[in-house]
Amino acid sequence: MTPDLMEEGTRRREAYAQKLAAASATESGGRQAAFSRVLKLGEPDFAHGVALYLDDITVSFDGFKALNALTLQVNVGELRCIIGPNGAGKTTMMDCITGKTRPDAGRAHFGSTIDLLRLTEAEIAQIGIGRKFQKPTVYEELSVFENLELALAADRRVRASLFSRLTGTQLDRIGEVLGTIHLKGDAQRTAGLLSHGQKQWLEIGMLLMQDPKLLLLDEPVAGMTDEETERTAELFLTLEGKHSLVVVEHDMKFVDQLTQGRKKVTVLHEGSVLAEGLLSDVQNNEKVVEVYLGR
Repeated sequence: MTPDLMEEGTRRREAYAQKLAAASATESGGRQAAFSRVLKLGEPDFAHGVALYLDDITVSFDGFKALNALTLQVNVGELRCIIGPNGAGKTTMMDCITGKTRPDAGRAHFGSTIDLLRLTEAEIAQIGIGRKFQKPTVYEELSVFENLELALAADRRVRASLFSRLTGTQLDRIGEVLGTIHLKGDAQRTAGLLSHGQKQWLEIGMLLMQDPKLLLLDEPVAGMTDEETERTAELFLTLEGKHSLVVVEHDMKFVDQLTQGRKKVTVLHEGSVLAEGLLSDVQNNEKVVEVYLGR
């Protein structure tokens, strides 16, 4: 590596560090930093118990408000299901959280220290927010094991990739994730030969390899068999507490399996929260019934 490239690399790292420091310099974050453990640069602070906070988020497309003063809070380790009719703003909400769409107004914080609206999509992924889209995207020509290996949160520069070998800790981590996603017996199987549901699990496993603090899951059981749907519910319940999960879903049977009659469900309509509470409560809410049934 030439001195010029080394100097350029140093400059970029310093610029990124300064950007993360600015994103962390919120008023509440400053107070918390004085009374809690010392945080690493760019690390979210969850001491207040809140993983994600959206406040009055508004997004307009050609005059249409996809999100209309949306306010939402997800706690650390919580599994939150988001439901709502088509066009309710569910996808746009996730786009705002991950930096794909910039809101016209409002605030979005990850923990008490990270202002998400100051970061790029890549930077948001690096601080621990993982997103899974409805259609699985895996490397179909590689094995299940190789997919997880590529997803490791490690140094992927050319030199490191050429000369690195998996450590015992990394092998243990891949083995742990294979067990979590029900694919331990398929580790050497080509990913393209997996069923649709298994590909969904593999992609979730690839996210888990990066140890995300918040997982955003968009209709994860679409196209699955009943058995695969049930096993996916079991998978998500094992992740609850270790990660915060936001699950956008239309399958009410699956939502019922996840919430188990005791977890909060949020209903979106026309870009804002229409109702929140236990699934049984929102299903009996007159406004929710009207929205879904058109009465």
